[in-house]
Amino acid sequence: MSHVLPPLRGGHRLRLLQGSGELFPFLVEAMDSAQRDIRLETYIFDFTGQGAEIAYALERAARRGVSVKVVVDGFGSEPIPPSWAERFLHAGVEWRVFAPPGWLGMLWLGSWRRLHRKLCAVDGEIAFCGGINILDDFHDPNHGPLAAPRLDFAVRVTGPLVADVVASMERLWQRMQAVRDIRQARLAGALLSLRASGTSLAAPRRIRAAPEGPRSRAALVLRDNLRNRTRIERAYRRAIGRAREEIIIANAYFVPGRKMRHALVAAANRGVKIRLLLQGRYEYFMQYYAARPIYGALLRAGVEIHEYSPSFLHAKVAVIDGRWATVGSSNLDPLSLLLAREANVVVEDIGFAALLRTRLMQAIRQEGREMEAGEYQNRPLRQRFMEGLAHALMRLALAVQGKKYL
Repeated sequence: MSHVLPPLRGGHRLRLLQGSGELFPFLVEAMDSAQRDIRLETYIFDFTGQGAEIAYALERAARRGVSVKVVVDGFGSEPIPPSWAERFLHAGVEWRVFAPPGWLGMLWLGSWRRLHRKLCAVDGEIAFCGGINILDDFHDPNHGPLAAPRLDFAVRVTGPLVADVVASMERLWQRMQAVRDIRQARLAGALLSLRASGTSLAAPRRIRAAPEGPRSRAALVLRDNLRNRTRIERAYRRAIGRAREEIIIANAYFVPGRKMRHALVAAANRGVKIRLLLQGRYEYFMQYYAARPIYGALLRAGVEIHEYSPSFLHAKVAVIDGRWATVGSSNLDPLSLLLAREANVVVEDIGFAALLRTRLMQAIRQEGREMEAGEYQNRPLRQRFMEGLAHALMRLALAVQGKKYL
């Protein structure tokens, strides 16, 4: 397991994108301009509303000869609609499903290890990373139409880390291909795929220089079940440990482990202003209720907790001291930090951090509801019971997976 965080490198141009309303037009533009290849990974690929625009762009690219490879998660994504499966087949879009859960569903032990990252690379020159699925802002697969758009972020990037995105996606593709070959008794092909996944088979092409202008220092930080098991959590803890003025974290599913909680409390005790923007709208039982038992210690330390409820909060972002920022797919909860494949971009840039901070403060002030310490202490017994039950179920689920976190 690697204990070294990837270095922040200069030479990047970054653009913060909020929601599918901002992200999808840039995705479509990049895909329509693609000349060689498009790679896309997502937890959810939903063909409703704006999601279909990405599907059409992938089809158009494949029909003009661009290599198009898509990986979706087997639990997060519904089976591809037959009409789209046929269209993609005829166009030449290669579609793979990561770890289909099978008939046991989430009862199968290995099924909790999900592909949760949201990455796209086009021609080895442009990459996208964030928390936004291929999913319309105003649609939820489980809850139907939404009255307000989902709050989420992604980043468009050019520069050196695009090569890291391409290499990571190629490694996953080759490993999935090896599994397919083994299942079909093609052992020679499986060995070649496994060998390729451990080498720089898709070594990045030379990246064209970004347009002149301010450049950002940035790095791609991955979380997987091999070499990069703790990198995203350690990147957060290092930044929190160095904070001197302010920490703002927006997280959809916030159940930090002991080390992360201690880091936040220690920062608050040394005078750092900490604001958390967390999910205030019920989405999933375990994530919603399991988060609340840890609020008490944070509130006592002076941490502000703001709950967001106009729509679903799906962001996984942070800004620290107006300079350090991260945008990605990883929640600060055990499912993300211990089990899922995740990807975050870490940025050190005053302008980028200022823009993300502005967006978060706007959500906090206009759409967040601050939780008071007295309100938390006086919450109903029924809610306390639900919180305890959810916390116990999460502990049990982790124990079954051989993990200890909470």
